[in-house]
Formats: sequence, C-alpha cells, structure tokens
Amino acid sequence: MNYYIFAMLTAFCFGLAPIFGKLGLESVNPVIALSIRSFIISGIMLFWLILNKDVSPLIDVSMTGWTFIALEGIFAALLGQLFYYYALKSGDASVVVPLIAIFPLFTFIAAVLFLGDKFSLTKIGGIISVVVGVILLRL
Repeated sequence: MNYYIFAMLTAFCFGLAPIFGKLGLESVNPVIALSIRSFIISGIMLFWLILNKDVSPLIDVSMTGWTFIALEGIFAALLGQLFYYYALKSGDASVVVPLIAIFPLFTFIAAVLFLGDKFSLTKIGGIISVVVGVILLRL
C-alpha cells in the first residue's frame, strides 16, 4: 500500500516540477540549468548520506548494480532531463509534459524485449489509454 502513497507523491512532484523548470529556464541555457539542478541534487544527497553515516553501503553495490543504475541515470537524469529542458524552454509546459507522458509505451516495449514481461490485454489496454490520453491532452 505504501507504493500508492509514494506513487502519488511522485506524480504530485512531477506535476509541479515543470512549472519551476519553465520559470527557471526563461533566461537560462538548458545545459546550464541541468548542471545547476544536478549539482544541487548531488550536494543534497551527499549531505544526506554523510548525515546518516550511510556512505559505506556504496561499496556493497555490485558492479552490475552500479552499471545499470548509472545507465538509468544517464538516460533519465542526464539525457532525458536535458531533452526535456530543451523541449520545455521552447514549448508550452501544458504541451510538453503530456507528450513526455507517453514514456510508459517505451517502458512496456523495452520490458517485453529485455525483461521478459508478458503481453496481456490489460497491459495493451493501459498502453492504448496512455496514448489516447496524451492525444486528448494535446487537443
């Protein structure tokens, strides 16, 4: 049940973030904006780890774990966020964000191909709903 609460908190934060991003990008290059964002987040997370004396478990993470977490960071926090900032800087937040919301389609395809997730009518219906929802939000 906790995952519902965390998922809703995530949706709330992701819903507000574009507003702050759009306002911040008004006179800032997206690369600079992403650098500022990354620096601040890294500093906060380092402070958190040090404050909680929780730095040592970093060495317990396997090389495979490091690799895949690094790849997730490169795709989501670096490339995805950079492309998002360029889109947000040049487009309306109310148009850009719904377009980005099509990402479950790509996740579904990749999960089927690489993780062995199974097709089901429910999942296909969900993907169709996402695509239709994005189209409706664009109208």
